[in-house]
Amino acid sequence: MADDDKKQGDKELSEDEKLAAEWESAMEESGDSDSESDGDDRNDEWAAAMKEAGESEGDDGGNSSSVRTAPMEEFPEGSKIAQGDGPAPDLDVILDIPVTISMEVGNTQIPIRNLLQLNQGSVIELDRLAGEPLDVLVNGTLIAHGEVVMVNEKFGIRLTDVISPGERIKRLQK
Repeated sequence: MADDDKKQGDKELSEDEKLAAEWESAMEESGDSDSESDGDDRNDEWAAAMKEAGESEGDDGGNSSSVRTAPMEEFPEGSKIAQGDGPAPDLDVILDIPVTISMEVGNTQIPIRNLLQLNQGSVIELDRLAGEPLDVLVNGTLIAHGEVVMVNEKFGIRLTDVISPGERIKRLQK
């Protein structure tokens, strides 16, 4: 029985060899047999291009020859501008830029499965307690806390605590 397995193994091996030989002859006929030498040529071209790029980076730090440095205006050492005591920046330039103010009642995370099951009358539990101050956000950045009020039959918010500019910057850096 072991002899039968050997013969069958030899038969499979010879079929594999035949298949490999057919593939090799088909590749030679299609002209892809020279692809290895073409690949070497391409590799040589890439190597030359990379070498050329490396030499140009060494010459001027990778900058193009058309790039120039901008002249810096130097202020005399004793001037008020050099000390930061110069004229205040003109804030009129930014006063008309629109920003989005939003009020966040609270938030929560739920799986999409539960989100898809929501319908009219569903209740979602938020991470805030009733009566807790709401967050006032400007372009997504917390700037204050407040409470809801009614003004001429419209909702409004009364600011109860404004976040200091220093604290806002600390929160942005996190």
